[in-house]
Amino acid sequence: VRKMILQRLISLIVILFGLSILTFSLTYLLPSDPIEELVSSMGVGHDEEMIARLEEKFGTNRPFLEQYADWVTGVVTRGDFGLSVKYNKPVKEVIAQKLPYTVKLACTSFLLMILVAFPLGIASAVYKDRIADYIIRFLSFIGVSMPSFWFGMILIWILAVNLKLLPVSGSSSWEHIIMPTLTLAFGMSCSYIRRIRAVMVEQLSEEYINGCKSRGVGKVRIIFCHVLPNSMLAVITMLGMSFGGLLGGTMIVETVFSWNGIGQVCMSAITARDYSLIQGYVMWMGFIYVIVNLLVDISYAFIDPRIRRGMMKQ
Repeated sequence: VRKMILQRLISLIVILFGLSILTFSLTYLLPSDPIEELVSSMGVGHDEEMIARLEEKFGTNRPFLEQYADWVTGVVTRGDFGLSVKYNKPVKEVIAQKLPYTVKLACTSFLLMILVAFPLGIASAVYKDRIADYIIRFLSFIGVSMPSFWFGMILIWILAVNLKLLPVSGSSSWEHIIMPTLTLAFGMSCSYIRRIRAVMVEQLSEEYINGCKSRGVGKVRIIFCHVLPNSMLAVITMLGMSFGGLLGGTMIVETVFSWNGIGQVCMSAITARDYSLIQGYVMWMGFIYVIVNLLVDISYAFIDPRIRRGMMKQ
């Protein structure tokens, strides 16, 4: 296990280094200039003197290799991703301010998804081809087909506009998190219900289930002690990727509800051509996904003894 963790950490460094080169190169080659966009937004016209001062301040007037070397050195030594053109403050401060909101939304959505998807997915598999299964599959199919922003707008129309139970947008109180959480959890739950049902139906058709029944093992014990653990290996990778995606911020949902998280900040950074902030966001996403992959691989060793023994032999 230690060897596997060491290999993953080395790959993390290599992946992030390659990602930094790719991201920095693409933003450097883009035709639009963030400084000119900033000056235009100030309403002062094309002021050459102001543009020159801002280019000197943000370092965009230097050659590519010099800019990249300075940026990588700052990231590695000080965790400094540069200065945000839009917010006029270090990128790491902007991300640090927005990250708690995204983490809060990610955790509540993920927890609600698990509480909904697993019971319904298990029930759909246990009552395969019965009325309950048909109803659950029909509803999950509708949920998978419906875009998240559309479901969010429906919630706003019902809960905020008509019933006036919740605020339309914002992130300052617990009431503001309810509709974004429901929106994210609904779409994910529908996807996981179908996935959990598929893997559990496959497991229920295996020969070891007949062996358990012949030994008099109860149905509840078969489901929760045998079928569900064996099904988790196929689901846990999806769970890791979903949680990683939530930690990276969900741009559409955060924008719809004006949730003050990383996703909304990245959307505004793209609009403002704030390349330093975009680069910081991309590096954060790369870091999250590699770390989540590492945790998923480690969890395999605890869930499946065969994988743990294979790791010990390496």
